[in-house]
Amino acid sequence: MDKTPDIRGLYVPVQPTVKQSAERVTYQEFLPDTALQGIIYCYWRLRTSLPLDEPFVYRVVADGCIDIFFELKTPSENFVMGFCKKYTEFPLENSFDYVGVRFLPTMFPQLFKISAVELSNRFENLEVVLPGTAQFIASGFGEGLSVAEIKRRFDEYFLHFAAGVDFNHDPRFYNALSIILQNFGVLNVEKDLDTGLSARQLRRLFEYYVGDSAKTFSQVVRFQNILRAKPSQQSLRENKLFYDNGYYDQAHFIKEFKNLYGVTPGRAFGR
Repeated sequence: MDKTPDIRGLYVPVQPTVKQSAERVTYQEFLPDTALQGIIYCYWRLRTSLPLDEPFVYRVVADGCIDIFFELKTPSENFVMGFCKKYTEFPLENSFDYVGVRFLPTMFPQLFKISAVELSNRFENLEVVLPGTAQFIASGFGEGLSVAEIKRRFDEYFLHFAAGVDFNHDPRFYNALSIILQNFGVLNVEKDLDTGLSARQLRRLFEYYVGDSAKTFSQVVRFQNILRAKPSQQSLRENKLFYDNGYYDQAHFIKEFKNLYGVTPGRAFGR
């Protein structure tokens, strides 16, 4: 396997923990094999420990990543979720056990040679996109598997798959990506990404590898950086957090945050 750029060292995509019915719904992330950690951010599991009183709505915030996911009871129904420039809500049953693979930005297209923009802002049956991987999931998973066993099966499959892949690293593109991540998405895309690519080349490469423009990706990175900082209500009011993170004013900050998260910052960080 070629050495992959160190996106993991620069970026930690956060999915806020489940609050609604939290005592009966658990969400956990677990690491892949060390050799895969430059490609796959995590494997994850979202499940109920007991049936809920009503159906559950799972909100996924914008995180810049592409995920594969499925329900362990019905692994033949598996999906891929592309880069999203806003939050997504999934209405689930009152009992479920979902498992997923979250790829670091740019790595799904690197691994599978599929343009990220074709999957943007939607989810698709995996069978349509990656029939071989869909078949592996359908035949390789089922109810009652432990986290250790889920990890082992994923690791074995992706290690084998990645070993045969030629990773194509355009240094100019990855330099631009690194500048965005190092600046936590707070930058002037037109001026600060001068890495030897024309504006048109930059857009084409970001659409292929990430799923949207450098500007949209920067907005998601900036939002994710705020999520990771977990600001208190007081700092939201007093520290002019929105100016520090490159927003024009509080209204701009709230509008963009709500678009990416689904609720206002006040609700998201309510103590």
